Amino acid sequence: MASLSLKHIYKIYPNGFEAVKDFNLEVEDKEFIIFVGPSGCGKSTTLRMIAGLEDISDGEFLIDGKIMNDVEPKDRDIAMVFQNYALYPHMSVKENMAFGLKLRKTPKHEVNKKVGDASVILDLEDLLERKPAALSGGQRQRVAMGRAIVREPKVFLMDEPLSNLDAKLRVQMRAEISALHQRLGATIIYVTHDQTEAMTLGTRIVVMKDGIVQQVASPRELYNNPDNLFVAGFIGSPQMNFVNAECRADGEDVYLDFDLHTIKLPGKKAAAMKEKGYIGKKVIMGIRPERIFESEMELSVHQDTQIQVKINGYELLGSEALLYFSLLNEKPGEVDRQFSDDAYGNIKKVQWTAKVDANTSARYGSTITVALDPNRIHIFDKDTEQAIVH
Repeated sequence: MASLSLKHIYKIYPNGFEAVKDFNLEVEDKEFIIFVGPSGCGKSTTLRMIAGLEDISDGEFLIDGKIMNDVEPKDRDIAMVFQNYALYPHMSVKENMAFGLKLRKTPKHEVNKKVGDASVILDLEDLLERKPAALSGGQRQRVAMGRAIVREPKVFLMDEPLSNLDAKLRVQMRAEISALHQRLGATIIYVTHDQTEAMTLGTRIVVMKDGIVQQVASPRELYNNPDNLFVAGFIGSPQMNFVNAECRADGEDVYLDFDLHTIKLPGKKAAAMKEKGYIGKKVIMGIRPERIFESEMELSVHQDTQIQVKINGYELLGSEALLYFSLLNEKPGEVDRQFSDDAYGNIKKVQWTAKVDANTSARYGSTITVALDPNRIHIFDKDTEQAIVH
């Protein structure tokens, strides 16, 4: 397989639009790298530049130390799996998988061996004589992957390969792609807008927004320690809760005040806020839905971070339930006063989400007490949106 290096890569179109800006990434041999972000963030454009389907406006792209900027796509030893499968409808599964090898004038016995080996890996042995029209979506996707595998390329590029499949098939294919990566020891770069795919497949994830890399990290690091407000809100489902807050000190203790509520920060977070000069300043507080508790045991443990809330919605997910709620203010006559800026600077009412045990008794209209896990509170600078403490 291969290692890749992207150094200060830019993609600038003739009209001046910068689709990708100063992209830097080192991909080690056998890594599974995920490009993730909202539509229009530049992830597919970057993938196409790696494949040679888009010209690189500036910067250097290297495979195994060799500059590839001006190398033709066919000479880069890269195989690509597309969203729409791109199978030839008049060819059988076997012919589709063998087509690229035949163009390269590979000997027939070698073609048969490679197609046979790939069909075993992908469980296509009984489908080799079928045409694409007689296959399910998942089977077609496996054929497209088989066509890439038989070439034994240095790098596999996958551009949203599962987006046309239903939810059940996506789960199945995610498992198959992950197992395939382990068996082949392949270097894979995979583009998706689905952060669940990103979290379950990648060894490292590249989060992009507006053509700019926001953070590169392992799934666990990305989830627990997002670098900024965008990454924190994009990674995780349901997304992290955010609220405007003000940092206040009272002696040795440090508090976050928000919407007439206040919570005490634990020692390390308190020390960090003091050290970085945020006492008396406005910040953005974030906490993930699963770190909001309503059980009696958790409430007894987290007495310094309890708030009263009113349930606005309830969704049962099987073993878990989602509670949607707004904050109840402590002063009479000021209910529903709470407001917060969203990520775009607009004013909106704060709506929180908690992920709790399915046996919860909370339902629509209930007023309950919940507690926030103080050790899992994220705090962001209100102006730069960069993380202050994780």
